[in-house]
Amino acid sequence: MPSTASPFDYGSRYPGLRFELQEHGVLWMTINRPDKMNATDAALHRGLSKVWSDIDEDPMVRVVVVTGAGESFSAGGDLDWIAGMAGDYQTIRGVLKEAGEIVYRMMQCEKIIISAINGVAVGAGLAVALMADISLMANEAKFTDGHLRLGVAAGDHAAICWPLLCGMAKAKYYLITSDFIDGETADRIGLVSKAVPHSELLSEAHRIAVKIATGPQDAARFTKRSLNLWLTQAAPAFDASLALEMLSFLGPDAAEGVTALQEKRRPEFQ
Repeated sequence: MPSTASPFDYGSRYPGLRFELQEHGVLWMTINRPDKMNATDAALHRGLSKVWSDIDEDPMVRVVVVTGAGESFSAGGDLDWIAGMAGDYQTIRGVLKEAGEIVYRMMQCEKIIISAINGVAVGAGLAVALMADISLMANEAKFTDGHLRLGVAAGDHAAICWPLLCGMAKAKYYLITSDFIDGETADRIGLVSKAVPHSELLSEAHRIAVKIATGPQDAARFTKRSLNLWLTQAAPAFDASLALEMLSFLGPDAAEGVTALQEKRRPEFQ
């Protein structure tokens, strides 16, 4: 697809993200750390918290499609980065702010956001995947909230949207067990908009993006704004969940959880 010019130099401002502005104002944003399964480090997490403001202000962009480079969407937090968080108040304080910004800025961005979940999605990557206005997922892909695997409280984006998407019973089950969910299951229980075969995922994302980009823009954006008021009502629960998650990073379970992942063994929580 031919690319067009944008006044925003996304690539130089957001390491770990790759951008291509295609015809009809469709911006493809690719999480681009394939050697790390697109795991989020400090720079990428910061970028995911800031980029939505630029996209919102970019007059060339009508619709955004987010996907992952290689075989993963985003495999959670980079373990070296997470290990540096445990017990570090200043780092945790910064991550708390950015995690909130990812969710709130995606909600506040007027442009329609589509996620194309091509592979495993965990952590901040999963927040981007499921906070998208339309979430498409490969049948073969899998995701998990994964917080309890690390020894920290689940919540984050899940507290604001999972109970609305799949109901409280399913939300509690999958958040507390940290079980992986494949595309077909996520579609069936309502956690994603639509699951398709992996071979069709990007073409389907492109088709839907063009349909929206060539449709009435104000109508689409006002519809997003109206429906997001349901999420806004859950903002107090979201803020509380972020605080409780970050509190967990100051305790012994998070330190053990990170160490166990690094050593590829089963954690021994107190």
